[in-house]
Amino acid sequence: MKNLGQMLRQAQTVQGKMQEFQASLMQVEVSGAAGAGKVTVTLNGKGEMRGLKIAPDLAAPGDIEMLEDLIVAAHNDAKGKVEALVAEEMAKITGGLQLPAGLKLPF
Repeated sequence: MKNLGQMLRQAQTVQGKMQEFQASLMQVEVSGAAGAGKVTVTLNGKGEMRGLKIAPDLAAPGDIEMLEDLIVAAHNDAKGKVEALVAEEMAKITGGLQLPAGLKLPF
C-alpha cells in the first residue's frame, strides 16, 4: 500500500502542476511564418490566433489566393510549435508518470 500512497501524492502533485501550466498557456505566445517571413501568425499556448502580420507587397489583387495559402501555412507552423512546446512542458510536469496512450493534455 505504500506505493499506492506515493502514487496518489504524485498524482496530486501532477494535477496541481497541470492546473498551473494550463493557466500559463494563455500567456505564452508562439509565432509561425510562411513565405520567407512575409506572413507571420502568432498563437497563444491554447492555439488561439493572437496576431497576424502580412508584408505590404503581398496585398496585390492578383495574389489573394497565394496570400490565403500563406496565412494557412503560417498558422500551421505556429500551431506545430505550440504543440511541441506543450508536449515538452507536459513531459517535465509528468516526470516518469505514464499517461494512457492517446490522452491529449491540456486540451
